[in-house]
This record gives sequence, structure tokens and C-alpha cells, in this order.
Amino acid sequence: MSELRPAPWITRDSSFFWEAAKRCELVAQRCTGCGKLRQPPRPMCPFCNSVEREEQVLSGKGTVYTWVMPRYPAIPGFEDGRIVVVIDLAEGIRMVSNLCDIAYEDVTREMCVEVFFEEAQDGFKIPLFRPASV
Repeated sequence: MSELRPAPWITRDSSFFWEAAKRCELVAQRCTGCGKLRQPPRPMCPFCNSVEREEQVLSGKGTVYTWVMPRYPAIPGFEDGRIVVVIDLAEGIRMVSNLCDIAYEDVTREMCVEVFFEEAQDGFKIPLFRPASV
């Protein structure tokens, strides 16, 4: 890749996620009220309305739930041909990301994938996925 991706949009609720990504860790919020994981990060649990939460490191393993390759309009700062995927993470939550190192026509539902991290602007790293090594 010739240019770095843009830095992510950081909020009070997502800063822990992006700081963990700088360490090459994939994390999610766990509600300390009901124990359920939530992704994307948000201030209140959608299950029990608790605002108490903790950070949990995830395995980075999952399967492809669905995918698409956006064609138009072009997104500034992103290469054409990026595959956008929804990943079913092993921990039972879903995450939107990009799938790399595979041709679009070779992607299949329930394909095993694993996370890796790509450098972005301002020292950030972005969690992306690729087919899992056997």
C-alpha cells in the first residue's frame, strides 16, 4: 500500500479500542452488569442499560458472515478493491472490517479468518482480517 490509511475517528467510548489496536490487540467492551460483550463500543449496555464496563482482549479469530466490494463513490484515503466484511468473532459478537490477501471471488461464507493490524496515519493501527493460516 502506497499511502497510509486515515487515522480513525476517536471518541471517549472508542479510545480504549484504538489504544489496544496500537498494541496489536483486538478488544471489546464487556458489561460488568450482565457480562455480555458489545461491539462497537458505546456508553451504555444495550442489554441491561448499565454504564459499567471493562475491556476484554479477543482472540482475533472468526468467520465471514457477509461481504461486499464497494465500487462507487470512491472513498478518499482508501484503495479501490477493498473487501468490506462482517466477521462473526469467536467470542460471539460481530465486527465490520476489511478482508485482505484474497480475491473477492474466493471469499466464502463461514470462511475462517484472523486479525492482523495495518499501520495508519498518526501512529494508529487498524484491525483487518485475512484467511486464517492452517
